Amino acid sequence: MLREVASGPMRNAAEKSTAGSDVELLAKVRLGDRAAFEQLYRAYHPRLTRFLQTLIRRPTLVEEVLNDTMMVLWNRPDSFHGASKLSTWVFSIAYRKAMKGLRKQDEAIEDKEAERRASPEAGPDETSSRARVHRLLLEAMAELSPAHRAVVDLTYFHDLGYREISVILECPVDTVKTRMFHARRHLRKRLNGVLADWV
Repeated sequence: MLREVASGPMRNAAEKSTAGSDVELLAKVRLGDRAAFEQLYRAYHPRLTRFLQTLIRRPTLVEEVLNDTMMVLWNRPDSFHGASKLSTWVFSIAYRKAMKGLRKQDEAIEDKEAERRASPEAGPDETSSRARVHRLLLEAMAELSPAHRAVVDLTYFHDLGYREISVILECPVDTVKTRMFHARRHLRKRLNGVLADWV
């Protein structure tokens, strides 16, 4: 059920971009094809933005990491050797750059109320139960460490398996499973009765 909550426009955009066509586009990028790069950018921008916002929660750093990640695709497309799916490689680059960016910045005090404030862009669908569930889940996820948030986000919002996540996070599969176990336990406790049976 949690996967249903995680679905939406980002999932639909992600499904439009298939692994085979992404690799073909990257091959064109290797030849300097700007149009192919723009297609990859449009395909990955929403997915990476979502992932990075969940992971680092600092808008200026999200944009910086997103741009740095996409620059790797443009400047070093030959560094993709096909050992994993292209999306796994891209998310791995984004994760490493995000962790590096977090280490560079001083730990600022987070505004824990920021996610609870109404967005100026909020529409009528925010009153729906799906928006409420999504909001409650994000609030609970915000309390997790970046490593735990990454595992939950990649699993539920990007439909990646533990093996792919272990490549992205550069850790053993068992570490991913352990992080997911602890993250789910926290989410069940935090969502006590509201959504606990979904996690």
